[in-house]
Amino acid sequence: MDMDFSPEDIAFREEVRDFLKNSLPDRLRDGARRTPGVFVEPDIGMEWHRILYEKGWVAPHWPKENGGTGWTPTQKFIFEKECALAGAPALAILGLRLVGPVICEFGTEEQKERFLPRILSGEDYWCQGYSEPGSGSDLASLKTTAKLEGDEYVVNGSKIWTTHAHHANWIFALVRTDPNVKKQAGITFLLIPMDQEGVEVTPIHSMSGDHEVNAVFFSDARTSAANRIGEEGQGWTIAKFLLENERGGSCFAPRLLQSIDKLEQLAKEQPSGVNGAVGHDARFRDRLARARLEAEALEVTELRILAELAKGRAPGPQTSLVKLLGSNIGQTIDTLRLELLGPDALQLPMERPLYGNEAPEPVGSELAQTAMGRYLNNRAATIFGGSDEVQKNIIAKTVLGL
Repeated sequence: MDMDFSPEDIAFREEVRDFLKNSLPDRLRDGARRTPGVFVEPDIGMEWHRILYEKGWVAPHWPKENGGTGWTPTQKFIFEKECALAGAPALAILGLRLVGPVICEFGTEEQKERFLPRILSGEDYWCQGYSEPGSGSDLASLKTTAKLEGDEYVVNGSKIWTTHAHHANWIFALVRTDPNVKKQAGITFLLIPMDQEGVEVTPIHSMSGDHEVNAVFFSDARTSAANRIGEEGQGWTIAKFLLENERGGSCFAPRLLQSIDKLEQLAKEQPSGVNGAVGHDARFRDRLARARLEAEALEVTELRILAELAKGRAPGPQTSLVKLLGSNIGQTIDTLRLELLGPDALQLPMERPLYGNEAPEPVGSELAQTAMGRYLNNRAATIFGGSDEVQKNIIAKTVLGL
């Protein structure tokens, strides 16, 4: 693998930098910086989404014929890295990174024509109906049912930890259409409109004070049979494809390394209360350096996956390795941030949002104001998208051959 950028890639990097300099408003940077949750709120994320849509850069991971950019894997990496360096908001992945690629891969031409343009433009906002109260890591045990009545499916059951369901007008869900076969074989992938009487969304507030996730209840909710992706019973295959995109469809390392850069700079200035700045503490420096080495190793792994994608190969189970490492390094950074900021990081304002004219004044700094919220929210990173234990099993079986 050639680690050097070509002249064309360097020219592309300069184009991206110029675009970010001229098109990324400061208020969006501020909103992203002062959001303690995993996802930025739609008022920040969707504005950036629309700016990228107008540029034609909103879906780098889609095939060009479906509205993607046609970028090489290296260009995708450059774009993500430059966005991280510029402090751009992370886009909501549920439409662009999850259901969009599924429709591109498994959808009919009619489904592509109907749904993909509205995902690209941001007219439709999606949420994901996978986990259930009794089916988390054992996703195949899900109990939400869908029965075909005429040309419609009638859906009953519930989903939980449904991110941004309170903003969404569509949900893509795994449902059980056949209870009499092996559990993985009886699952189907449906697109269900949220704006109907049979769908109820109940908020779940996290201990950090954020409302990102919800419980969703289906009571004779209906969706057209034309909104089924693939065939009945193909849902498990589609789910695995989607999870590969969720776990490895983007690069973790650029934003992790950007966070480490900020901590290293802050460590040079933050008083330790004992002997100058915290950065003078050899033990803290060692832990921060270890985090950087792990993030840089992750970056190389992501580049190796991109090299495989450039050859037309699927990302495969290596995405579990990326997800496992990215989640854990992120939690390490959160812990180091709390230790670095000391007592100022104990603040945990419940007001939301923490940006804009009505935002509460931070104690010490904006970074300190969001540090505890980020730490608490990100404890879920080693659970959502597949828990650490699940990822280790996948790696053991499919990568190591154990």
